[in-house]
Amino acid sequence: MIDDDAGPWSQLRTWIDEGGAVRGGTDMVLATADAEGVPSARVVSLRGLDDRGLRFYTHDGSRKTRELAARPRVAIVMHFASLRRQLRVEGDVEGLPRAEVEAYFATRPRAAQLSASVSRQGQPVSGDLRAQAEALGARLGAAPVPCPDEFVGFRIVPAAIEFWRGSDDRLHDRVVWVQDGSKWRSARLCP
Repeated sequence: MIDDDAGPWSQLRTWIDEGGAVRGGTDMVLATADAEGVPSARVVSLRGLDDRGLRFYTHDGSRKTRELAARPRVAIVMHFASLRRQLRVEGDVEGLPRAEVEAYFATRPRAAQLSASVSRQGQPVSGDLRAQAEALGARLGAAPVPCPDEFVGFRIVPAAIEFWRGSDDRLHDRVVWVQDGSKWRSARLCP
């Protein structure tokens, strides 16, 4: 059974840590909506969790950033099939400070830094991106890759966190935590 006495943050950290031990464990489906309410979803990588929320990074010109500007509220799902678990989180989104974005960018593998520097996520490809990344790398030599202005980060500030654990008899275990002012309240849900 899901430990609903542990509180949502402790349980969230445990499940993400355990899920991260399996392949794809930090992938999450991020759902957004545009100004008219038309939804879209894509898989992004969870790149950090702290007491304020879950962090991910992207390109400022992407569809998701345009949608986040119009409606800064999201839902995510993380599915850990081999563990028979699913996490759902709903909440507001806030932009990360530039210093935090640049600090994260500096930890990325150099190839990922170069890719982020030449790719305009979601835009039509202009030229050979691989050649552009190689040329940028050659120009920089051993110098660090500067964080592009278009590289941005977001924090999902949870308002609701749901834990689901599968069962062979289909009587799955579900616990939802909802923020109520400064406190969290939980409820066990029917499957």
